[in-house]
Amino acid sequence: MTPPTDPAPAPAATTGPGADRVVPTVGPVAAPDLHLMTYNVRRRMPQVLTTRHALADRWSTRLPALRLLLEAERPSVLGIQEALPDQSAQLADALGADYASVGTGRDRDRGGERVELHVDTTRLRIVRHEALWLSATPTVPGSRSYGNMIPRTAVHAELDDLVTGARLHVVVTHFDHLSARSRRHSAVQLRTFTDALDGPVVVMGDFNAVVDSPAHRELTRGRLVDSRMVADARLDPGWGSFSNYGPPRTGGRRLDWLLVDTGAHVERAGVGGVRPGGVAPSDHDPVHAVVRWPSGHAAPRPPDEPTTEHRTTEHRPEES
Repeated sequence: MTPPTDPAPAPAATTGPGADRVVPTVGPVAAPDLHLMTYNVRRRMPQVLTTRHALADRWSTRLPALRLLLEAERPSVLGIQEALPDQSAQLADALGADYASVGTGRDRDRGGERVELHVDTTRLRIVRHEALWLSATPTVPGSRSYGNMIPRTAVHAELDDLVTGARLHVVVTHFDHLSARSRRHSAVQLRTFTDALDGPVVVMGDFNAVVDSPAHRELTRGRLVDSRMVADARLDPGWGSFSNYGPPRTGGRRLDWLLVDTGAHVERAGVGGVRPGGVAPSDHDPVHAVVRWPSGHAAPRPPDEPTTEHRTTEHRPEES
């Protein structure tokens, strides 16, 4: 593998007459590569005009910029955190009919703030999926065990690659923002879960913890590695992923990670700093990776088995 390179940062915003034309951080990729992307889109909040960043935080301001960003990036798999149900529907509309999504709200009734996966069905097919609560009772909706005051979840999908014939697993999650104990226990739970999976594995999300934190060390002490650390080329010059509506900042906190198994070849990875029309679509920035698995590491597609999990909300039927 060639040594990682750090490119000069791309322009963070497009303004003026061409503001509706967005230069993506990655954009669509050709097989066998997959464009993986994780993004905390920031839940829609009541407007308190006296708070800092109140105008930047308005969903009505951010949604058009987010639409332009998604239309430009067109990831193979997109992991979303912190979307309310109406935001989830708007994201699905922005991605278009070629995408299918699976996800769940974190509450007991599976409502509320969601984590979800959006999958490009021209390249991948969702075989099965399941929702996990990050607790001692992961199949109980709304359950909490590790000191977090609100439920935390993960969504796992098993996907067929329609081009290469391989099968891979993708997990998206959102760890607790207050409890370090919860984050560490959640990391142990997900590491144990992914260690039992056969074939390529991706874990992505907002982990609310920095690189080399106990949660990061726990998740990367087994089969998973941080894509940015092993990439041939880095997409950012050391930006954090939490910019809080400001410009991307070198040396900032990298709270959002995209982890892959050690068999993956990561061509490019890093934080994207695109600002369509000068607008930050979220207080976080997306994390991207362009990944492929050598044929010897990609699990062959086994015969399909009936799906037995409780199905979470989808915005279009899965293809048969």
